[in-house]
Amino acid sequence: MENCIFCKIINKEIPANVIYEDQYLMAFLDINPISDGHTLIVPKKHFKDLNEINEEIGGKVLVLAAKIGKAIVESFNFEGYSIWENNGHFQDVPHFHLHVIGRHKNNDLKIKGPETPYKSEKEHLQEIKAILSKEIN
Repeated sequence: MENCIFCKIINKEIPANVIYEDQYLMAFLDINPISDGHTLIVPKKHFKDLNEINEEIGGKVLVLAAKIGKAIVESFNFEGYSIWENNGHFQDVPHFHLHVIGRHKNNDLKIKGPETPYKSEKEHLQEIKAILSKEIN
């Protein structure tokens, strides 16, 4: 895409601290890191979000995320790592990307759930299963 910052990084129009690159993916350090070594993995082909990415590239992203996660843990002596992906309103850059974030036990990366659920857990479960069934079939 013409104005996509990640496409510009992939095309070497904007500099980045690239830690990995192959014909399908690029991984580089986040410019606003949550922790040391916070890395973004982006497909070289532009996919807006997780709903557009194909299984082949999605699988490659996850395999690379595990390898980068292990490297970050070892490099910075973390106790583990998290992977994070946003869609819709929460996506800062409309180009699919996966965050790999090193973690210590005392990191406080928490997302608070709703105070009062809109529906019962059973109603949510039934609705989600019905929607998922349509998506898979």
